[in-house]
This record gives sequence, C-alpha cells and structure tokens, in this order.
Amino acid sequence: MTDKIPTKDVTPKDAAQSRKSPTTGGPQGHLYASRKHIYVKRVQGVFQKLRTATNWVLMLAFFLGSFVPYGDRQAVLFDLPNRQFHIFGTTFFPSDFVLLAWLLIILAFTLFFVTNFAGRVWCGYSCPQFVWTWLYIWVEEKTEGKPNRRKKLDKQPLNGEKFLRKGAKHLIWLLIALATAIAFIGYFSPIRDLLARLVSFDLGGWEIFWMGFFTLFTYLFAGWLREQVCIYMCPYARFQAVMFDKDTLIVSYDAARGEPRGPRKKSTNLEEANLGHCIDCDLCVQVCPVGIDIRNGLQYECITCAACIDACDEVMDKMEYPRGLIRYTTEEELSGRKTKILRPRLIGYFLVLVAMIIAFTIALSNRVPMEMDVQRDRNQLYRMTTEGLVENSYRVGITNMDQEAHTYRLKLLGEEELQLQGNLEYTLEAGESQTYSVRIIADPEQLPDRPAMDIQFQVESTEDASIQDSRESRFIIRSIR
Repeated sequence: MTDKIPTKDVTPKDAAQSRKSPTTGGPQGHLYASRKHIYVKRVQGVFQKLRTATNWVLMLAFFLGSFVPYGDRQAVLFDLPNRQFHIFGTTFFPSDFVLLAWLLIILAFTLFFVTNFAGRVWCGYSCPQFVWTWLYIWVEEKTEGKPNRRKKLDKQPLNGEKFLRKGAKHLIWLLIALATAIAFIGYFSPIRDLLARLVSFDLGGWEIFWMGFFTLFTYLFAGWLREQVCIYMCPYARFQAVMFDKDTLIVSYDAARGEPRGPRKKSTNLEEANLGHCIDCDLCVQVCPVGIDIRNGLQYECITCAACIDACDEVMDKMEYPRGLIRYTTEEELSGRKTKILRPRLIGYFLVLVAMIIAFTIALSNRVPMEMDVQRDRNQLYRMTTEGLVENSYRVGITNMDQEAHTYRLKLLGEEELQLQGNLEYTLEAGESQTYSVRIIADPEQLPDRPAMDIQFQVESTEDASIQDSRESRFIIRSIR
C-alpha cells in the first residue's frame, strides 16, 4: 500500500469550480453560459452497488413489463383506440380517470413524505433521467475510456481512432434510445405485434412519430444534456427546498472534521500539520454526475446519489481514517444536536398519505365493473299510440368493464304503471360496449296529473347481483299548455 494518495490524477478541480456560482457554489454560472462537459469518474462502493441494483430492476421492469402475458393479451396494455386500459386482471375506462387522479395525488404525497425524510433519494436512485444517464455514462467509459482518456480524445483532432470510438458510442446510445422508444410504445400497442410489424416495416404514422420522438429525446437527455435536465429543466430541483428541514437526511461533508483540508502523506501527524481528514483529492467532485463540490455545502443541484460518499470512504480506508467524512446525515447532527425522526411536517405528510391510500382502496374495492348511460330520444318528447297510450323512447348504453362476458337484465325501479318494452337482456363480451333502444308505455289515465315524472333504470348482471348500475331519467306524460 502506498503511503501517499495521488491527488488530481483524473479530472482537475477547476472542471467543477469553473462552473460554480459565486453565491451558491453550485454549477450555475451565468444563465446563458455554455455547458462545460463533465467527465464523470465511475466509483465502486456500497451505494454504487445499491444504485446499480435499483437501476437494473427498474430497467428490466420497463423493458420486459410489456412482455408479461395475461390470458390472451399482455398484462399491461393501454389500448387508446378502444379507450381501455388493461392492468393485469382489471380493465379501466375513461370514466375511471378519477381513480388516476387519486393515484397521482398519492404518488405526489409519497414523494413529499420521502423527500422530507430522506431528501432527493428519488433522484439519485429511481429517476428515469439518471437511470438512463448512468447507463449512458457506462457506455461512454467502455467505448472511450476513463475520464483522462476521454478528455484527451475530445481535444485531439479527428482521426481514425476518434471516429471509431465516438461512432461506436453514439451508435450504442441511439440503439438504447430506440429500444427505449420501442419498449414505451409497447405499452400502448401490443409489443409482439409491434415488433413483427417493425421487422416488416409496417408501422403506422403515429407509431413512427412517437418512436422517433422518444428515440431523439432519450438520446438528447441521457447522452447530451444529462445534468442540465436536472439543474435547469426539472421542477423538482426547484421546489424541493420547501420540503426540507434541518432533520432531513442529506448527503453532506463534515467540515468540522475535514478542515483544514490539504494533501499529505499517510504517516503525517494531523495535529502537528494542522490538517483535517480531507486530503483535497477532489475525488468527490470527479465522481459527481452534476459536477458540484459537496464540500461547499448543501446545493439544490445535488441528486443524493451518494457517489461522493463511496469515493470519500475509499480514500478514508486508504488513509486509515474513519469513514463518514462525507455521509448521509442531517443539519442537526452536523451541528451537534440530536436528529428528530418524528416531526410535525413528516407526521402530517404521513397522515394525509395514509388517509388518501385508504380512500383510494375503498373507491377501488367498491368499483363496479359495469357502466350504463341513458339518453332520451332527442327527436320527440313523447308520442301517443293508436291505443291511446303515451310512449317514450330511450337509448341505453351498457359497457362491460369486466374481464369476463356477462348477461345483463334491464328493468325499471318502483313504477308499476309503466311498462318497459323491447329486448331487456343483453350479453356483452369482456370490454364490450353496446347501445340498445327501448320504449316505455303507460296509460295516461293512471299517471300523475303533471307533465312529467322521474324514473330510474337499473341494469344488473344475471350471474352476479353485485354488478349493477342505475341511472335516472324523465318520462314525459303530456305537453305543457
């Protein structure tokens, strides 16, 4: 083991410092300053392994999710032309969009709760932007080499080696982007049929458009823009501060332990040299995917990926110093006070989240997999038959929102003097929607002495009485004179 840690051997500190804001220490600079490319150094460590495992799980779920079968179709399919959204054994229709609104609100409060408790762990471990960015960085390292090699390659004039390395990188980037686009479209158009038509160049216009759209923007965002998306385009980076408090878990540098910083030999006596534990190697800057120096304090650009923790712990091990110079901690702990896990804001987020989950679960469990609609005949209010009876016509729409075929029976509730005429039993296949014409006739002498009366239709499954729905309408008795 060497007794001195080499410093500034990969990406120099000024690569990050040249982009710092004079007020925040983050990669701000002038609003219209040109972007300086960040040559990210890959690091090994506990959090890197956790992040890699999470990324693989998410990517495999995304790419393979549309291939999971369920009966005679894929398990997850958003069939926009037929307005049916299949998720395993449940089919949702546009009328169920209120459930989607509930779900989005639940996810939002989950994000608020997690952010208040553990900072931006969503960004560091689960955000699609950085899941794909880490993948693209890995491809870049495999095709162009480590950071120093990539810097030299960018500076040298175009030659055969540079053309091949750059070409291979961008080709792989584009192939990943294309695979991402195909996987995404596969949730809206049956994936197996889509792949067959892709091979035979038999795609529809909208499929070609969205494939090109997602290929282009995956390539741009993960390959070219990277941290710019998080810093300038993502709103989460801007409003996260309102959810933070002094007890929020953040990635932070322990300045009390690390300062004064400076290079030294492993055998150096820190007290005599008046040095802290930070050897100023800048590895925490070199591994940061957004190019910040965590030693400058909490910055909104930090995505809490913990790459700097892994890099610093590795250096501490080599220097035989305790780990944790950079670590997950809180402002209260850094100030020498005890961190409060249970606090009013966190409890508030949790209670609201639990209440919404309960309400969503109740609404989902009480959802009836059938819907009906009743429309009066718009051409005439009523008509008198040759027998002197008053007749009203209606159109009854029924949608079978279940995964199985059902036979439904139509009836009127509580109006014995009214007679429902027409076919009153209907068989619908899974997901089928049909409209039927029915008539109601009655003897006007047996009806109330008023122009109209309220009526109620009911449709009920003959196989399962719990599957039923009802709608109110009006029966016109006579004209108003």
